[in-house]
Amino acid sequence: MTQKDIATYLVKQRNASYHFTVKGNQPGVFQDIALYFEDRQEPEFMECSPPDHGRIEVRKIWTTTELNDYLNFPHVGQAFVVQREFTEKKTGHHSCEIAYGITSRTPEQADPHRVLATNRGHWSIENSCHYILDWNFDEDRSRIRVGYGPENITRLRRFAITLIKAKGARSVAQKMRQLTRSVRLVFDYLRMTRNSCAAA
Repeated sequence: MTQKDIATYLVKQRNASYHFTVKGNQPGVFQDIALYFEDRQEPEFMECSPPDHGRIEVRKIWTTTELNDYLNFPHVGQAFVVQREFTEKKTGHHSCEIAYGITSRTPEQADPHRVLATNRGHWSIENSCHYILDWNFDEDRSRIRVGYGPENITRLRRFAITLIKAKGARSVAQKMRQLTRSVRLVFDYLRMTRNSCAAA
């Protein structure tokens, strides 16, 4: 199922909204948004995170509704660009990241502050999941490269991570090591049999 299908399903059948980061898998939409925001001026909203982890992070956001009917994507409420600037306190090293996105929520439903907050949560989840995929599954060195294999195996791995997190595990890596010892442990953990459900 493509992102367009998912967007239509969420809006039409689930009466919900979507918030997507636009990347290279949607080249037309990506280029249109990037071109529109190329000459952006002052941000609509900006926030700065305290240097709790040894770095200062500044996030800025710009939004627009002018692309809603132009973008080749269903149910766009607004497009946005988020700029994240990081400064390491010890070294003074500065870096900057740009992320483009679309949401079905209109400005009345989600102002720039709310869109930025949603994007921050989405970004944190993505980073966490990417870290687990790379560290625990060593995905970057996977030799599955033919057809839909890479995409399908990534979805299975993400599904496994989601299941483990949904059960309240503090450490995905530790729980994975525990469950790999026995198929029976997996059944009990997921409560897939009568005995495991009764025991729980």
